[in-house]
Formats: sequence, C-alpha cells, structure tokens
Amino acid sequence: MTTPSRRELANAIRFLAIDGVEAAKSGHPGMPMGMADIAEVLWNDYHSHNPANPKWSNRDRFVLSNGHGSMLQYALLHLSGYDLSIEELKRFRQLESKTPGHPENFMTPGVETTTGPLGQGFANAVGFALAEKLLAQRFNRPGLDVVDHRTWVFMGDGCLMEGISHEAASLAGTWGLGKLVAFWDDNGISIDGQVEGWFTDDTPARFEAYGWRVIRDVDGHDADRIKAAIEAALAHDDRPTLICCRTTIGYGSPAKAGKESSHGAPLGKDEVVATRQGLSWAHEPFVVPQPIADAWRATDAGAEREAKWNALMERYAAEYPEQAAELQRRMRCELPRDFSAAADAYIAKLQAEGPVVASRKASQMAIEAYAPLLPELIGGSADLAHSNLTLWKGSQPVTGTSPDANYINYGVREFGMTAIANALSLHGGFLPYDATFLVFSDYARNAVRMSALMQSPGIHVYTHDSIGLGEDGPTHQPVEHLASLRYIPNNDVWRPCDAVETAVAWKAAIERRDGPSCLVFSRQNLQHQPRDAQQVRDIARGGYVLKEAKGTPEIILIATGSEVELATAAAEQLGENVRVVSMPSTDVFERQDAAYRESVLPRAVRKRVAVEAGVTGFWRQYVGLDGAVVGIDTFGASAPAGELYKHFGITVEAVVAAARAL
Repeated sequence: MTTPSRRELANAIRFLAIDGVEAAKSGHPGMPMGMADIAEVLWNDYHSHNPANPKWSNRDRFVLSNGHGSMLQYALLHLSGYDLSIEELKRFRQLESKTPGHPENFMTPGVETTTGPLGQGFANAVGFALAEKLLAQRFNRPGLDVVDHRTWVFMGDGCLMEGISHEAASLAGTWGLGKLVAFWDDNGISIDGQVEGWFTDDTPARFEAYGWRVIRDVDGHDADRIKAAIEAALAHDDRPTLICCRTTIGYGSPAKAGKESSHGAPLGKDEVVATRQGLSWAHEPFVVPQPIADAWRATDAGAEREAKWNALMERYAAEYPEQAAELQRRMRCELPRDFSAAADAYIAKLQAEGPVVASRKASQMAIEAYAPLLPELIGGSADLAHSNLTLWKGSQPVTGTSPDANYINYGVREFGMTAIANALSLHGGFLPYDATFLVFSDYARNAVRMSALMQSPGIHVYTHDSIGLGEDGPTHQPVEHLASLRYIPNNDVWRPCDAVETAVAWKAAIERRDGPSCLVFSRQNLQHQPRDAQQVRDIARGGYVLKEAKGTPEIILIATGSEVELATAAAEQLGENVRVVSMPSTDVFERQDAAYRESVLPRAVRKRVAVEAGVTGFWRQYVGLDGAVVGIDTFGASAPAGELYKHFGITVEAVVAAARAL
C-alpha cells in the first residue's frame, strides 16, 4: 500500500464532517471542509496530547473558537484515537450523543472548553495560555520544565468581529503569551455572505498593534506552507502568534465552495456525490480506508510523550517533593486538607466579633483570611480593584515574573475577563475570582452563562449591588440583575447580609466543584446579625431562620443582603409572632431536602413578605400571589443612598405596612 498523502489525511476530516452533517440534516460543513488541511498538519505534526488520557495535565490545549464547525473537532478526535466512535459521529446532533451541535467540554473526551458563542473560545485560549505561563513560573526549575505546553486556537471571521476578541487579544499581547498560536480562517464568508460590507478591518495590523507576531498570507490548503508558518511561530516564545490562513469555505464542493450556502446547511445528496468525485474520495459515508485510518494512528506518540513527562515528573518530585505535591494537588482541583476547618474557625471568630462593615469590605476580609491557605487562588478586577476590594496583602501582578503571581488587572474588559477566568478554572491549577460592579455583569453575562453550562468552578464577584450605590444614579444601580443571574441554571448567587454570611458565601464558592458562584456585595455598611452556632451552620444551606417567632409564626419576612436589617427591625415592630428568614442564596436553598425547606418556610404560613432592593417578580415563588414584595420595579435615581431607599419605599415602615396589610 502507498503511504496516504496529506491531502488524503485531510479529506478524511472533510468527509467525516460532510457525512455527519448530512446524517443529522443540519450543521455547518463549510468550515471543516475549509480548515481540514490546517488541522491535519497541526494534529499530526505538532499538537502534543495523549488520546488514551485526555486529562494529562501537560497536554497542549486545542480550542475550536468557531465552534459551529464542531464536526472538524469530532473528526480529529475520532481519527486520533480518542474514545469517540464512528457510531457517535453518525449520531451528530442527536440527543445524548457525544457529538452535540457545538463542542461541550463535559460531553466529549478531548474537548477542552465549550464553544459556539463566537469569540469566547479565543478568550478561553488566552486564559489557557496564561495558566500555563503562571504555573511554569511557579513550578519549573532549571532542567525540569514540568509545565511546558502550548495552546492552539482556530477562529473565524465571526470570532474576530466580536468585541471580546479585541479584549482578549490585547491582554494576550500585554502578557506576552508566547505559547499561544491562533489560526485565523480567513475565508471572507459569514452567514450573510461576503464580509466586505461589514468586516473590512486590517486584522493583521490590529494584532501587530496588540503586540502579536503575525504571519500573513498563508495558503490554508498547502500543507508545506502551513507547516512553515507553524515552524516560524514556534521559533520564538516571547509573544503570541497569529497565523493568517487564506482558505475556501466548503473546499472541494463544486457548487458551494466559497459560498455562504456551505456555511450552515448540509451540502445535499447530489452535491455530496459531486464533492466525492471532485476530491477522489470513492468511499461510502463514514468509511475511512484502513491505510488512512492507520496513518492517523501510526504511532503511540501520545503515550510516549506522557511517559517521557512522567519520568521528568519523577525526577522533579525527587528533588522538589513539596512543589511536586502542590502541583499535583492543584491540577486535581483538590483543596488543602486544612482549608475547611480554618474557614470555619474564621467564620466563628467573625460571629463573635460582629464587625459592622460593607459586605464588599467583608469580602476583602474573607480573601485576606482564605487566600494564604489557597496558593491556587487567582484574582482580578475589571479596573475596579479599589472599589470591588479584591486586592489583598499577598497580591502579586501577573505582568511580572513572580512565581507567586496571583492577581490580574484586566482593565475595562468585563466580558474578556470572565471568559479568561473560565479558562483558568478549566485548565486546572487555579481557582479564579473576577470582579466588577453588579450592573456591569451584563457585559459579562454570556461568559457567566458559559461557566454555569461548563460546570466550571469559579467565583464572580459583583459589588455595588443596589440603589444603595447612591449618587452614580440609575446607569450604575442594578435592579434586575440579581433575578437575571438567579435564572441562569447551575449558577449559585449569594447576596449576604453581613460579614459572617459573606465569609460563609466565600467558603461555599471556594468548595464548590460543579459550577460557578456569583458573590454580590454592598457598597454601604451592613449591621451584624446575632446568631447561635446552629444558625451560623445553616447559612451554608442558602436560607435559614434568623429570628424566630415566640410561638407558631403568623407571618414570615424573607430578605437578602442589606434588606435583612430592615426585616429584623420590622419584626420588632410587628410583635412576637413574626419569623425572619435570611435567604443569602435561593439557588443553594432550593437544593436542600424538602424537610429542611419546609422547616424554614412552612407551607401552612401563607402570609409572607419578601424584601429586596431589586425587581419584585422573582420573589413571587416564595410569597405567592397573596403575599407581598417590597422592592423596586423601576430604574433608580441619582441621590444619596438613604434618600433613595425612602424615595422608592424600601424601608422598615414599608415592610411593616405590607405585613399589616396581610
């Protein structure tokens, strides 16, 4: 048998993609057909990974930012030997298959991050590369580079149109992420057709201005030129590289190559036949000839790479046992054994001391207490560090070369910040927190949603949580944001009422391993609430009885954050038969067993008032149509915080009146 040509190896990708889309009767064949030659060179000659162990910690990270072309990645994974059978490719886009319409990190072995919302994969790639750089600074020793891998990212015109690409590319250049290589699929086509009417940027010049090395005008269908471009990229590690690949979308299709008609729909039966003839692929759907399949899996290079690294790691562990143990613990995403007990001791100390501080200040206090225990904790803020209070005494900027670098000044880039933080979490070795004002969570929202979808542990810190922000006015006063974030599945939202609840919220977020947490904090000081030891423990359950009625409660007041003190003051006026429930996290409360939820909010007590300085509709699920909600269903205004609470009727008197009306 003759050795398959590079074009034949690439055609295996093309036709698996064509056949998968055709079988599903939906999908995006054009991009896989256009980028197949680039993918073949990268994966066969450069991409360092081990299909037998997709979670090998020193593997290269590959990101398909233009995730609509997911069949490209599935074809690569199948051909390379991952646990992704041809039957799964035949089930493309079908319920519970390992080949969903867009790559999902929790569904498919070998997929590093969930992509599809354009540009976010590129930002994730920046985060992966930053993680590698910082871990290498922390752990590598002369002759023992135990952290040494690259990040490769494919992206299209759509990714580059999205604003997040500007945010992430700018930071990557500033950070000098020399092990990041991006391939731009420059095919000039998006869904609406030729892009000249809406995308005329000088993309190479833009990336050069960001500090990237740019390799221009690479023929994306010429394996030798692709290989030369990658070699040029690898020759220097001082800054990231953009390889500009001129390609034809739908390459090989006689009627649809170079046209938007190949972008997001099957080629059609007749055109598939014509494409097979045009590319000399005389094989049935989903059939890869054995010589080509063997060539894709010609060696055990992946296992050999990991075995070589394991030997290096053994030498490292012998010389630096403490560092090796720490690196391995961090890459397993395991917390230090003493963390939980130390955090509980801090929480008990706070309850005894009773500080009266803004919860954003209490958040900083919690970071100061927990961060020395957690070398994996890495923070950052979107140009609001001194307002979000996310800096602590041990903060070291990532722009230097400190082995203890742990703080990121993201600049005013909320969306890019959150997507990069997601990747720091997905990479392993870090537990990230990012921060901005709650009202600007809108800028970051899709990345927050993606962190919840990907079950990515991470902490999103949002301060200035209500009209309590005051004079900056309605542009900066969130009213709908708490409800909006709570409606994201698998996203824990915490709005604590004092320093103790804040410390518990931070502990819960740090210990969570199956998704993100949003920690929402006040600008204004909050009163400390008295509690016994059991109540302190119950905070972690998301909702608990803060003030009990003398007998069977006649009415229940439910509150969060700064409004808890309004509820407790109102209860004093309403008499002995009033229960106050603090509900710092409705998400966590809803995960408790039915018996506990009934003990806090008994169904027999139907007279209920909820109070929160935000939109009221969310709370109807807890108070019912017969209950009352004290909140705000309009935008705020510019005035001192105290005046605003009175103006909008979020006061003790308003809570008392609402309760008495019931």
